[in-house]
Amino acid sequence: MAIEAVEPCIDGGRFAAKAVAAAPMRVSADVFGDGHEVIGAAIVGPGDEMIAMQHVDNDRWEGRITFDAAGPARFAVAAWRDVWGTWARDTRKKLHAGQDVSVELQEARRILEDAKAPRGTGSAVKDLRKAAKAGDVATLLSPDATALMARIGPRANLTRTEAFPVWVDRERAAFSAWYELFPRSTGAPGRHGTFRDVIGRLDYVRDLGFDVLYFPPIHPIGTTNRKGKNNALKAGPDDIGSPYAIGSADGGMDAVHPQLGTLEDFDALVDAAAGKGLEIALDIALNASPDHPWISEHPDWFERRPDGTIKFAENPPKKYEDIVNFRYYDGEEPNAPFWEAIRDLFLFWIDHGVTIFRVDNPHTKPFPFWEWIIAEVRRTCPGAIFLSEAFTRPKVMKHLAKIGFNQSYTYYTWRDTKAELTEYLTELTTGPSRHYMRPNFFTNTPDINPIFLQTSGRPGFRTRALLAGTLSGNWGMYSGFELCEAAPLPGREEYLDSEKYELRHRDWDAEGNIKADIRLVNTLRSQNPAMRNFLNLRFFPAFDDRVLHYGRFDPEHRNYLLFHVLIDPHAGAEFGFQVPLWEFDLADDASIEVEDAIHGNRFTWHGKDHILRLDPHERPYAIWKLHPPGGAL
Repeated sequence: MAIEAVEPCIDGGRFAAKAVAAAPMRVSADVFGDGHEVIGAAIVGPGDEMIAMQHVDNDRWEGRITFDAAGPARFAVAAWRDVWGTWARDTRKKLHAGQDVSVELQEARRILEDAKAPRGTGSAVKDLRKAAKAGDVATLLSPDATALMARIGPRANLTRTEAFPVWVDRERAAFSAWYELFPRSTGAPGRHGTFRDVIGRLDYVRDLGFDVLYFPPIHPIGTTNRKGKNNALKAGPDDIGSPYAIGSADGGMDAVHPQLGTLEDFDALVDAAAGKGLEIALDIALNASPDHPWISEHPDWFERRPDGTIKFAENPPKKYEDIVNFRYYDGEEPNAPFWEAIRDLFLFWIDHGVTIFRVDNPHTKPFPFWEWIIAEVRRTCPGAIFLSEAFTRPKVMKHLAKIGFNQSYTYYTWRDTKAELTEYLTELTTGPSRHYMRPNFFTNTPDINPIFLQTSGRPGFRTRALLAGTLSGNWGMYSGFELCEAAPLPGREEYLDSEKYELRHRDWDAEGNIKADIRLVNTLRSQNPAMRNFLNLRFFPAFDDRVLHYGRFDPEHRNYLLFHVLIDPHAGAEFGFQVPLWEFDLADDASIEVEDAIHGNRFTWHGKDHILRLDPHERPYAIWKLHPPGGAL
């Protein structure tokens, strides 16, 4: 027997595919052999459980396996010649041709005599043996006999692949909504915020429907070469600096900035958030200010120039004078004490109730370092989630996902047109990376103020939120997005008066906010099972290049959502589109019940061709729930 092209299998089994606990993972393989015998195939799961696979077409087989809990797992694929299935197929053919099957009955008796009867099947096997002796062909060819023998019948030439690795995550790794805020900006105007102030903001974040509250670094900030407002090289006496310049006399990455409060205050915040259904995510930025205590405690943990001075971080011609570089290798060998210290850093925050980490610029650190760190942390906390912040080359981004990052930043922020979005989402949902890379569609970040948002006005913010939250399983936004903040540094994809360098105090009820749109997105996600499976995304015809038409379908729960999104934020569009009746095996002139998912009214669409108008200044999107006839999928 031959078993080839097993999926998911990442780089020949070098890396683990990703699955979600209690959610079926699809496994497929090419299975074939010489001759014309009936073939059987199965997924081999934990405890050598055999889970039947079904023939799809052209020797492709497919099945689903479910893993119960987060952690490492494995599966294999087995194939065999189905002795009973072959007998039954050939016997039916001979009966249909009017041929004598007395010899076939002898064969059936011999097969049944050799068959083992697992617990609970003894009486059924005895009945089949009696039927064979009595010449009762109808019973031997019945559906019940076929089903039984498929499970317990002899399997000739049984072949089994090696076991392929899987990493099983809790659901939040695949389905989450992130809201980012700076804790230091949560105080009253003119005052540095605290963790206790953040507790007062939890209801706001939860009301918007988010389940992950993410903070930039919360550690002590250095004073040497501190940056001023708008990344100025010289800080004024009142400038608070960038939180990414980590470390001072008050401590490093296992300490909190004194103006935010104490570790006890942070613990209280984590507990309060959990009580409201929110998880706290921390930014792990492996940056050290020139004042970091490790510089004196562990001088060999830092890169130095030939003259002995510590090397500042830089991406020529950019220089980050308030940050110095760690040293990851001692010659060709890992700088083991430093690696262990970073592992212990993650474990420290896990002990304080944080199990979600956004990692800053992981692509600028060695791949083996991250692979080791993630594996080590998972030994203690298999439910830990690592988000890779890497707006970088596609293969680098994908490799970070392979080595263990549970979620990945993507190019969504710069995919604006219908063609760009369709091409990119098709790659993410149907290409090889779907087995190991889980995208997180952030609309904006403190570092990135996209050109599209700078020029789109309120309609663009509404569509980008809707797209991010409904095209991907994971999405996020940086606070201020809901107020349509877009003032840029001239000629840059950066925010004017960036919150990275100063406190920002906002009117959260300011006119023109899009909080209602964000609530709608997150409510839609939480209430519809179809939104939980990123890979069920399908694009459908809309005959206007400014309109994206797509669906999220979940046949198991009979949950079918359609979306129309006007991508042009400046002008309305009246366009034709097709209702995908073919997805339900319905004729082109069939009717289907529709529910407006925004307003709740129900009506019927007749036929597949329809016309719709969207206005960016009214509502630049429409959302529908389809209710196909009972006989449809």
